Amino acid sequence: MEPSPTLVALLHGPDQPGLVARVAGWIFARGGNILHADQHRDMEEGVFFQRVEWVPVRAASAGHEAAEFLAFAASLGMQARLTQSTRQPRVMVFVSKADHCFHDLALRWRAGEFSGQLVGVVSNHRDLAAAARGYGLPFHHLPVTPRTKAAAEKRQLALLKKQGVELVVLARYMQVLSADFLAAFAGPVINIHHSFLPAFAGGRPYHQAHARGVKLIGATAHYATRDLDEGPIIHQDVARVTHRHGVEDLVRMGRDLEKRVLAQAVRWHLEARVLAYRNKTVVFD
Repeated sequence: MEPSPTLVALLHGPDQPGLVARVAGWIFARGGNILHADQHRDMEEGVFFQRVEWVPVRAASAGHEAAEFLAFAASLGMQARLTQSTRQPRVMVFVSKADHCFHDLALRWRAGEFSGQLVGVVSNHRDLAAAARGYGLPFHHLPVTPRTKAAAEKRQLALLKKQGVELVVLARYMQVLSADFLAAFAGPVINIHHSFLPAFAGGRPYHQAHARGVKLIGATAHYATRDLDEGPIIHQDVARVTHRHGVEDLVRMGRDLEKRVLAQAVRWHLEARVLAYRNKTVVFD
């Protein structure tokens, strides 16, 4: 039996007494059935965060109820984002030459692990063209050089608009997206960085980590912003290393971390579990 379609709301705003009761009461008054509800209060900022998922009394009127809820949230002084469980956001993956994160994402999509549609692959190299087509994914080769970067990004943006893409995933895409690109796309971009940010930002982080003699290496999935490797962090993980591990060992171990961390971040985002606030995130489990 197919599960009933649900509505999922993410909301945040100034904390005040009775918010949980008022949100639950609004849903109850319309005959809805709450399946999951979680909330968090930032004690330093005095900000309330909530994720609530419910089954509307009539699936056919879910769109109308969603619009009503947004108006209700605004009346409470809350910012809200609402989605339906039946929606499948369209996702484009950007890659370069490294293939481990790409293969992991493609296999997980094929297995039905993500609540979204993977509509294609963009790359500045041709190395993964055959692999992408093997998964049945359109491959778009858009080379980038310092001289052609602006023109290449315009072509990328045109492609994203044509395909109706709502999320871009940088699966070890070894190009920095410009501030103009991010502003024009105006949608979330998830990047995987091969270090435990904010440590070892920028290039060759495993070499930096080895030179520093660290005992932990990590990977970080975050939203891309105009400030390189400084966007809101969605997920991180680490692995222990010792003096016996060389750079190649760190790279090999790091690849496993990168795959897991990126996949989890994409899954949480597509399930509307991530609420970005200032330069942080609240991730609801």
